[in-house]
Amino acid sequence: MSYSPNHPSPVPPFTNHSTKMRHSANNHHHHHRSPPPPLITLTLLFFTTIHLTNAWRPWPNQKHNITNLHFDSNKKFEGSSEFVKLKYHMGPVLTENITVHIIWYGKWPSPQKRVIREFINSISTSDHRSPSVSGWWKTVQLYTDQTDSNVSKTVHLGREKNDRLMSHGKTLTRLSIQHVIKSAVSAKTKPLPVHPKGGLYLLLTSEDVYVQDFCQNVCGFHYFTYPSIVGYTLPYAWVGNSAKLCPGVCAYPFAVPEYIPGLKPLKSPNGDVGIDGMVSVIAHEIAEMASNPLVNAWYAGQDPSFPVEIADLCEGIYGTGGGGSYTGQMLNDGDGATYNMQGIRRRFLVQWVWNHVVNYCTGPNALD
Repeated sequence: MSYSPNHPSPVPPFTNHSTKMRHSANNHHHHHRSPPPPLITLTLLFFTTIHLTNAWRPWPNQKHNITNLHFDSNKKFEGSSEFVKLKYHMGPVLTENITVHIIWYGKWPSPQKRVIREFINSISTSDHRSPSVSGWWKTVQLYTDQTDSNVSKTVHLGREKNDRLMSHGKTLTRLSIQHVIKSAVSAKTKPLPVHPKGGLYLLLTSEDVYVQDFCQNVCGFHYFTYPSIVGYTLPYAWVGNSAKLCPGVCAYPFAVPEYIPGLKPLKSPNGDVGIDGMVSVIAHEIAEMASNPLVNAWYAGQDPSFPVEIADLCEGIYGTGGGGSYTGQMLNDGDGATYNMQGIRRRFLVQWVWNHVVNYCTGPNALD
């Protein structure tokens, strides 16, 4: 699920202008640099291997963005491909009302929080103008469980917990992220509620917090908590603010990588490159948590520890014609900012998701 920007010869950079930056499946090949010593326990292997699931970057991924395999000249079929074998593996999807509980880790200015809150609140609000965030969620709602129940159309913002003092330090590992969530749900004052059925836990780290693999392999990922650490199995995602560390990696196309001369960044719709970049990653992870919360429901690929999920398949596609080196047709504001969907009062640029009914990537700003 990841792509390393320090790769000596980037792919060429935009062979596939994708929004996930290689999904960690590539970790399997590139990031285990030496085999673990024979004495290592299965538990450690479990953490080092399975824990690489679902990394996300706004970036070309030679391997998973299927437009590389087959790009239909008919512009309606963004990323359409008979090669994609997205399968249902009988696990649950989130059919009950979804509540997103946020942990704000580090210092978060109020204007930044407002943009992210509004994006989440816009998912279920149907009265804003099209193309809308709720129109984008309609594709996610197509995914069903064994009983043919669909992913819930209702997504609410739940409780929020501030961890301004960074209780687990300025550098987090994948494992310490679970401890941050444990602290939030077991806090003495105002703990986050535990909703095993429809609760999603979103850990958002501020721009001066470094998370394992951030910028090198991932911009965000989702997984579920271990009962042995947190006390419950809860789907969660981490997304980082890349503004200081690597905006050209994780806030593309509002920032561009230094090694691509002449490429101009686009103007972000909410005037904050790091936050506007985060919104698309948050959307990507919420879509995948809804359709694959315990990593045993909807994904492509043979290996459940490296699933290719519904948002991975549409990396870098934000509009009609997207694929190859092209993001697709987007919209421009009067002031020159680029977006592809409207929320309650704001505009956002969010990556499309795979529609398994028609077998290609779809979004609310599609041009028929």
